[in-house]
Parts: sequence; structure tokens; C-alpha cells
Amino acid sequence: MSVVAVQGIFLFILIGTFLLERWLDLKNLRHSVPVLPEELADVYDQEKYRKSQLYKQENTRFSFITNSFSLVIMVAAILLGIFGWLDRYLDARTESYYVLVLLFFGILGIISDLLGIPFEWYDTFRIEEKYGFNKTTPKTFVLDKLKGWLLAIILGGGILLLITWLYQATGPYFWLLAWGVITLFSLVMNMFYSNLIVPLFNKQTPLEEGELRNAIEAFAGKVGYNLKNIYVIDGSRRSSKANAYFTGLGPKKRIVLYDTLINDLETDEIVAVLAHEIGHYKKKHSLSGMFLGIIQTGIMLYLFSLFVAVPELSQALGGETASFHIGLIAFTILYAPLSMLLGIFTGMFSRRNEYQADAYAAEHYAAGPLVSGLKKLSRNSLSNLTPHPLYVFFHYSHPPLLQRIRKLQERAGQE
Repeated sequence: MSVVAVQGIFLFILIGTFLLERWLDLKNLRHSVPVLPEELADVYDQEKYRKSQLYKQENTRFSFITNSFSLVIMVAAILLGIFGWLDRYLDARTESYYVLVLLFFGILGIISDLLGIPFEWYDTFRIEEKYGFNKTTPKTFVLDKLKGWLLAIILGGGILLLITWLYQATGPYFWLLAWGVITLFSLVMNMFYSNLIVPLFNKQTPLEEGELRNAIEAFAGKVGYNLKNIYVIDGSRRSSKANAYFTGLGPKKRIVLYDTLINDLETDEIVAVLAHEIGHYKKKHSLSGMFLGIIQTGIMLYLFSLFVAVPELSQALGGETASFHIGLIAFTILYAPLSMLLGIFTGMFSRRNEYQADAYAAEHYAAGPLVSGLKKLSRNSLSNLTPHPLYVFFHYSHPPLLQRIRKLQERAGQE
């Protein structure tokens, strides 16, 4: 296949993906109802519902602008051969291929991030501020950026250097070793993320003794869940939106509550939300999700090993010969349609798991507090309560609130 044809494929994928995503955004934007279904009537009053629709519209318009900008930059980079030019510029000034690879991706990463900062700033300090969510200060925004860059250099650079070395040393079989390295890294990060990474950005403190901790421990003991680590994270430093999550494996597992969650929900509602999270653990959703991610990584690396040495891929991006680093960018573009397809199946798998976790919470605790808690979380984050089904199919990891409530009601009616 000619270089021009490959370049055409790249552009077709980029533009086609962009148009598909914008079409989904448009369908979702237009999918609004004048009156909410009966099950959701108490989530918003008329003014709050109108505000949620305006929030959806503003985010959709902003997404169109940011994605259009990214598309223009990427298309220009392909047509002008920017990747190949940067490769030749660095090659003439470095003797080590490993230094070249680190500089190549480091420069591209810095440029990409710098171009994105104005959009992130506007999103945080204009849109989120306008709708009452933003609690981030300019100082925190800048510090988060600097810490993110430091982590990218240490962790991202280290993994990139190791995988590059494996490719150079083992050739066509590098993908197996790279798969093992990435899997090990994922397991370590899953176990120690809250201990090593989160403290760089947020403060975590053990949940103090009192009514809430007693209620959580009582439920955990009732269902045989060995719970020692319950932490509160200062999410209110950045946003008023609330959350809770389960992290870690084995003795390192912990439940993390956002301080905003504690402020927004009643004790029984918080316990119901945590019952949902414990349901994920009991149903082994974390392990199955991790296994699924490992399989997807293996598939991606194997396909990458087949394409990386094809010279036309690197040449279509301005390179002179096949190279690992330009081939990686080329493969990322080619992989996008498959990634989207796998994302659809992953979303279906995730939404099924959410229903199961809801059912577990309803069976072992109560459906009422879970429903009321979910309604409050949706209300306080101005969630879109009526997303288009096709948009949900492509993008949602959780079922829409209406479907979750109806599933719980259906289950209660069967008992």
C-alpha cells in the first residue's frame, strides 16, 4: 500500500471518528423531554431542570470546540509531516536512540498539554465556576499541572524507556514481555495508588469515630466484608461534586469517601452507596474488570507488534523509515476504531456490573436509601437524566438513573 493511501486512511479514521462523536453529541443534546418521568420528578424542580439542560448544552458546545481544535492540529501535523521533522531534528542532535524516544514523546507531550491548558482553564474557571461546582484555586490548578508533569516524566518515561528497550532487545516477541511489564505495573498501581499517588494531590484522613463509621462497620460486619480502612478525601478542594470509590487489593483495599459525599447525603444513604461498592467486591467485578483490561492490553500490544515495523506507517507521518516511536503514533490512530468497539463492549459489561451491585445493595441493605442517595448525587452534579440511548450505548459506564431505579423497583416487585 502506498504512503499516500496510508495517510488517507489516517485522515479518514480521524475525521470519521470526529464526525461520529459529534453526531452522538448532537443526538444527546437534542434528546430532552419537557417533563421528567414520574420516577425522577423529585430530582429537579423546574428551574433546576432548566439549569441541568443549560449545563449539558454548554459542555456539548465546549466539547465540539476542543475536539475540533485537536482534530485540526492532528490533521495539520500529518499533512505537514511534523512527526517526521521532529524525528530528524532530534536524530541529528542525539546519539542514543533511547534519549531520542524520550525527547520525542516528551516534546510532543509538553506541546499537547500546553495547547490544552487554555481549554482546561476555561472549563474549570468558567463553566464549572458558572454552575457552582468549581472549588479549585489558580494555585491548585498550577500545582496539579506541575505534579502531573513530574509523574508523567517519572512513571510514563520509565515505562516508555523499558518498553523501548524490550523492543530493541527482543524484536517481534517484545509484546509478550511488554504485556507482562504493563500488567505488573497495573497491579502495583491498583494496590498502592491511594498510598503513593493520591497524597500528592489530596489529603486522606481516616473516617472519625461516630454514627457514620459505626453504621458502615456494622454493615460490613453483617455481610462478612473485612473492612479496616475507611478514608475521607478532601474532594471539596477542587469541586463540589461528590463521589466514593473502592480501591486496592487484598490487605491494601480501602473505601474512600469524598467529604462532599458526607456533607450531601444522610448516613443511611452513604451506607447504601457503600453497600453498592461492596457489592462490586463481592461479585468480583474489580477482578473481572482488571482481567478484561489485561486481555485488551495484550490484544493491543500484539497488533502493535504486527504493524510497528511496516515502513509505510511511519512514512505516512513524515518518517523516512520504520521506527518504533513514530510507529507507535501511527498505530494509535489505526487502533482508534477497534478501541471504540472494545469500549462499547466494556461499557455493556460495566453497566451490567452496576445493576448487579445495585441489586446487592438492595438485597443486603435497602433499595430506598440507595435510590434517594443516587438522586441527590445526580441533582447536585446537574446530571443529564434523559441521555439518548445511543449515547449511553457508546459512552456510559453506568446505566442512567432512570434505568437503575426501574431495575430496583422491578426487583422489589418480584420479591
